[in-house]
Order: sequence, then C-alpha cells, then structure tokens
Amino acid sequence: MHTHEIKRFNTKKLFVGNVAVGGDAKISVQSMTFSKTKDIDHTLSQINRLYFAGCDIVRCAVLSSEDARALEVIKKQSPLPIVADIHFNHKHALKVAPFIDAIRINPGNIGGKEKIKAVVDACKERNLPIRIGVNSGSLEKEFEEKYGRSVKGMIESAKYNFKLLEDFDFSDIAISLKSSDVLSTMEAYRGLRSECIYPFHLGVTEAGTSFHATIKSAMALGGLLLEGIGDTMRVSITGELEEEIKVARAILQDSGVQKSGINIISCPTCGRLQSDLVSAVKIVEEKTKHIKTPLNVSVMGCVVNALGEAKGADVAIAFGKGQGLVMRKGEVVAKLKEDKLVERFLEEVEDEVNSRNE
Repeated sequence: MHTHEIKRFNTKKLFVGNVAVGGDAKISVQSMTFSKTKDIDHTLSQINRLYFAGCDIVRCAVLSSEDARALEVIKKQSPLPIVADIHFNHKHALKVAPFIDAIRINPGNIGGKEKIKAVVDACKERNLPIRIGVNSGSLEKEFEEKYGRSVKGMIESAKYNFKLLEDFDFSDIAISLKSSDVLSTMEAYRGLRSECIYPFHLGVTEAGTSFHATIKSAMALGGLLLEGIGDTMRVSITGELEEEIKVARAILQDSGVQKSGINIISCPTCGRLQSDLVSAVKIVEEKTKHIKTPLNVSVMGCVVNALGEAKGADVAIAFGKGQGLVMRKGEVVAKLKEDKLVERFLEEVEDEVNSRNE
C-alpha cells in the first residue's frame, strides 16, 4: 500500500486558550454556536455538546452588549476556548477582549484604521490572537469594485488586512478565506499561502445542509490538507453541531493527515454477499466509536477481497456462507458461525487497543 508523507507548510504557532494552532500543532477542529449568545443556558448547552463531540475551539457571535455580558458568564463555565465573532461594531471586541481567548473580525466591515487599532491594542494587552475572516460575499467595497467577488479580490483583501495589523506591530494572526464555491476556496488558500507565514483556518462558507456541506468540505478542505495547507478547520453545516465535528474528524482521518480512532474498511454490497454485512458494519461502527487509538479494521462480505484487505488491517472479518473468519494482522485467529463473528471481532479490537496503550 502506498503511503505518502504530507509535508505541512511551516506556519507561526498561536494559542487560542490552551489550544495551539499552527507550527507543529495538530490540526484543530472548530465550530460555532448558533444560539443567541445572550441565551446563556442554550449557548452553554451547545458548547458542551461540541466538547463531547470532540471539538477543540468554539466561536460565539457577539452582536450586542447583552451578548458581550452573557459571554463573560459563558466563558467561566465553558470547557472549550472561545473565539468572539465580531462584525460591524468594534466596541463589542473591546468589551469581550478581557475574558475571551481570541477575536475573529472581518476588517472589511469593522470600520476605519483607528477602530482596528483599538481592537489590536486590546488583544495585545492579553496576548489574544486575531483571526482575519475574509468572505467572498463580504469583501471591502474597494476590492469588490476592483476585482469583483473573485479569488484575486479575496487574496488582496487578506493581504491588505494582515499588513494593516502588522503596521500596528501585531502578528498573532490567523486567516480564513471562505467562499461557498469549492474551487474558489481552494484557489484562494493556495494563492495566499506563499504570501505569509500565518496559520490558515480552513472552511467553506454557507456550505448548506448536511449532504452538500459534507461533499463540499471533503473536497475543498481534504484537498487543501493533502497539499499541506491548513492549521485549523471548520466544516459548516446548517444547524448540525455534532455532525460538523464528525465530518471534520473524518476528513482529517481519511486524508491521512491525522490518524485518530477506527478506520473501517467495508466492501460495497454485491451479488457475492451471503451475510448481513450492513448490520455488521453498523454494529462495529457503534461499538468502536469511543476508541481514539488509530486502528484499521476490515469488515468484508466475502472472500474475494477479504483476505487481501485483511493483510493490511489490524483486525478483520471475512464473512462466508453462514460462517466466517476473524483475522488479526492477516493471521486467522478464529473460524466461527456468522452470529458469533462480530462479538469475537470486537473482543480482538479491544485487545489490540489495550496492547497498544500499555
């Protein structure tokens, strides 16, 4: 099996709370609450859901002074570092800077240089990073008039904005260049990568409902990760908190960028199938979802491909007619009736995990 070492671009390392972003840090997964931040209980509930789903960093919108006051209460109880999402009113950033972990601004809508400098000074005081969020749909007027809503316009906007922060002697910067279009997103991140050393936050904006968002994100984010581009990421799915984290983790896993948990190889159902493979795979997926140790397992419905796949798997099942084999590292460890196979397979998986963690 071909293994390809992905060489990540060496970027500046920042810290969002206790989570490192960039440099040699693992690629972190982010999400955003969709509750009104002023609704403290609802927002905390969503943050806790994200935490238990495996999220690393959460972003909360600050649209009013009420949101800002609520966020101070939320921050004290949050298990995750919080990024304050600020649009239009720079004063909200000044209110939350004393207690949150990072600020995300779209400089195109935050106002003049003096307002941006005020935000920078507040962040300097507490060593908070700033994420510059460039969206194709909300470019500054000057860039939209010159370049239209183009990749070039996004790149030029990002360059203008990070240089503006640099002029204020500020360099704890992360950058996102989001479009709702896969190709534009990829071209923007690629185009800016050689222009700076700042870490990139990957994402496709307004990606839509679960199905389309998963496809778009897998293509754009997975493609960029395979090129070594990206330090933190969010899969944007309308109203789906846990699903965002699940898809992001799967992209990291299946791109080979970050191994974590069980990688299940299962065959497509076909006419050779003589067992209930679909049920078996669902049981395996459910019973192994708690495992964080990187492990390749194979659940195959017949012997045509099963033995070959089993050689590359840590633990494998090869179903036959009414019976099958359980294998470990390519060696047969049991030949059992079909109704006993999954149980024995799961025992072998747990044993393999325990042996690695000793």
